[in-house]
Amino acid sequence: MTNSAKKILISSSFILFPFALLAHGVSSGDQEILNNGGLLSYIYVGAKHMVTGYDHLLFLAGVIFYLKSFKDIVRFITVFTIGHSITLIGATYLGIQANEHLVDAVIALSVLYKGFENLGGFEKYLKVKSPNLLPMVFIFGLIHGFGLSTRLQSFEVGSSQFLAKIVSFNIGVELGQILALIPIVFVITKWQTKNSYNAFYKAANFYLVIAGIGLFIYQMYGYFYGH
Repeated sequence: MTNSAKKILISSSFILFPFALLAHGVSSGDQEILNNGGLLSYIYVGAKHMVTGYDHLLFLAGVIFYLKSFKDIVRFITVFTIGHSITLIGATYLGIQANEHLVDAVIALSVLYKGFENLGGFEKYLKVKSPNLLPMVFIFGLIHGFGLSTRLQSFEVGSSQFLAKIVSFNIGVELGQILALIPIVFVITKWQTKNSYNAFYKAANFYLVIAGIGLFIYQMYGYFYGH
């Protein structure tokens, strides 16, 4: 790894990793916003949740690294969005719950998976071809949506306009996702034209692997010792 790649990796780790550990916090302030606002408050909290959902964004950044054209980026993000919308709306409406630490641990593994795949890990270390990315993005979208559902179910939503509140939260998630992805897509696509891109690519995806492992350990610790 070159010196520039190491600098990028170290600086990004110090800057992003502490925030990643704080992703998805359900605050009393958000609950108060939902209690005092209408459907727009659910859109706002959904958008806020996605913008601060660093595990979701790390995974999507890993997907974007793999893609070369804007058309492909839109196609893959759409598939991911369909996947997480299905489980966010469906699981919340049906009251399907799971331990949030376990769900987030699987989401952490999706971050690890994408970094590992981008670095050619399947071919180098497992001696197999990596799985088709489009269906994998859909599957991981379902898992990420279930994670979003566990957070929404942590709030006191009430029974009035129940489905409308869920859909509004999901709309907010989509808006937040678009807002967060604009700078990510811009940076990656612009950097692809630079001579330093190869070093940046390797460093950033190595960071995804490290972040995925760290988040997984963090969530499993929360599962066993956080009760």
